[in-house]
Amino acid sequence: MDDDGTADTTQGFGARLARELRSARLDLRLSTAALAEAAGVSRGAVLKVESGASQPSAALLGRLCGPLGLTLSELFARVEGPVREDERVVRAADVPVWTDPASGYRRRSLSPAGSHLELTEIELPAGAAVTYPAAAYARIHQQVWVLDGTLELSEGAVTHVLATGDGVQLGPPADCTFRARDDTTARYLVVTAPR
Repeated sequence: MDDDGTADTTQGFGARLARELRSARLDLRLSTAALAEAAGVSRGAVLKVESGASQPSAALLGRLCGPLGLTLSELFARVEGPVREDERVVRAADVPVWTDPASGYRRRSLSPAGSHLELTEIELPAGAAVTYPAAAYARIHQQVWVLDGTLELSEGAVTHVLATGDGVQLGPPADCTFRARDDTTARYLVVTAPR
């Protein structure tokens, strides 16, 4: 159990993640080499993730999702497992928290299953950064609202410095880097909807 009373499910998450990524790749009849090439990563990286031999970073997952036709939120929803479609209340104690092994980024979904509007709470440690490729945004509209701290969001060549209470709607798909200032953790809400 974490300090905030939620369960950090990173270890169990890894095995389910490996199965879901492999399943998504096979559904598209992609070889590991084809997925690796499309994502711009090594075939070995894909094999390690699919076998559960390594815990992927948020950035690697973002790179893999584009060629698989998934958003990161859709992938996490598949991994987190089925929730009854008639459930409209999401309880904090029931929501798994995933921690990125590379950056320490913590992610928690706040939306009920089947929702067209997806809410995700992110906590990015001081000084940490996560970069996602433009392909991760090809099928979604996204807005970001900073709950605590300062977030530097680089959207292509444009950088937005967002303080507590500030928000931004992302423009056309571009490579994006989310970075917390060195002196404080950034906690923010990501809202996505299909294009």
